[in-house]
Amino acid sequence: MSYAVTNPATGETVKTYDTISDADLQAAIAAADNAYRTWAKSTTVEDRAVLVRRVGELHVERRQELAEIIVREMGKPIEQALGEVDFAGAIYEYYADHAAEFLKDEPITLLDGDGSAVIRRSGLGVLLGIMPWNFPYYQVARFAAPNLIIGNTILLKHAEQCPESAAAIEQMMLDAGFPEGAYVNIYAGHDQIEQVIADPRVQGVSLTGSERAGAKVAEIAGRNLKKVVLELGGSDPFILLSTDDLDATVQNAVDARLDNSGQSCNAAKRFVVADELYDAFLTKFTEKLAEVEATDPTSDDSALGPLSSLRAAENLDEQVKRAVENGATLVRGGGRNGAFFETTVLTDVSEDNPASKEEFFGPVAQVFRAKDEEDAVRIANDTPFGLGSYLYTTDPAQADRVADRIEAGMVFVNVVLADGAELPFGGVKRSGSGRELGRFGADEFVNKKLIRIGG
Repeated sequence: MSYAVTNPATGETVKTYDTISDADLQAAIAAADNAYRTWAKSTTVEDRAVLVRRVGELHVERRQELAEIIVREMGKPIEQALGEVDFAGAIYEYYADHAAEFLKDEPITLLDGDGSAVIRRSGLGVLLGIMPWNFPYYQVARFAAPNLIIGNTILLKHAEQCPESAAAIEQMMLDAGFPEGAYVNIYAGHDQIEQVIADPRVQGVSLTGSERAGAKVAEIAGRNLKKVVLELGGSDPFILLSTDDLDATVQNAVDARLDNSGQSCNAAKRFVVADELYDAFLTKFTEKLAEVEATDPTSDDSALGPLSSLRAAENLDEQVKRAVENGATLVRGGGRNGAFFETTVLTDVSEDNPASKEEFFGPVAQVFRAKDEEDAVRIANDTPFGLGSYLYTTDPAQADRVADRIEAGMVFVNVVLADGAELPFGGVKRSGSGRELGRFGADEFVNKKLIRIGG
């Protein structure tokens, strides 16, 4: 395994980084464990919140530099990169603002006996974070911000193609005032990660990534009795049952599909449209997607950059071709130029087509015709994934009814791109388990200690 910054827009390898040695990895674990037993135990929630707030401020102060790093690393259009840095900063600020509230003692009303009882929340110890390339700052923020305030310490293994942003995050932690060991960046290989998870000093693992990676990490963690939070893939449905403004709904559908060049776990990927709206939607949706061309991600007006790597584009190309070979209709697109991939629309994807059960990580949309509400719910749920979902309807009763039946961790009704620091993020089925962000994101890696006092 090698860590390297390879610009997907040009194919140029900008810089390579050495994988951590076994000795240095052991030193990193020891430093994190020592920081937990000393710094974390001798500071208050308020003390740690001050440092986390400063990390958020540093994101804003260094936003241009940080954004340019991930444009090089994974091809994110510069304006979207700046937006990601800002969002990451807001997450640190959110937890700094609300940590004391989330971690305060929780009284329990006794059913019998005298005295009192409370639940007191505290850290578990050293945590391992395994983070993906698609949102290099945001993904780290939603894991690191609450856990540092809780009093956990962090070993962070970032994606192999994001070593520069990984180093930049660690530097911000140090510049904010965190001591050595509170947050440690490790350029570790897969075999080394197995050793980290097994180490008795490490108390939990959070992974955002592929199903395969999630299954492997969960298996290792299970053997070692470690708590795991998994945010895996998604093939989120966008259900359209009725609308007062089809053009606006189509634009929302395009925005939901092309966020981060289509490389977002909770992007809308399968568009399930009521029969009476299907033809008009497909025409307008295809036309709108065709207007968006993949361009130089350093340009301020770029809305669609390259995919994260040449291999990612090749894999998507193979998926599209396999879908067509199995009966899907290629309505538009499908072209690839290096890591750049055309906006693409597939229809007639049958239940037995492998494409109907796969996640397409890029600007490829599948459009399905639904006979009625019942059929739309059936199609939406006909996936091994259950991360997010989108529902458009003008009927409030229908919105409540259908949202309740969608098998997903999140349902957004008549809105897209509405994630927020305060909103819990996570899924069900093969999309993982556990939650990040919001109050629930500060309640995963904690010791919920019962303190029962007699009268």
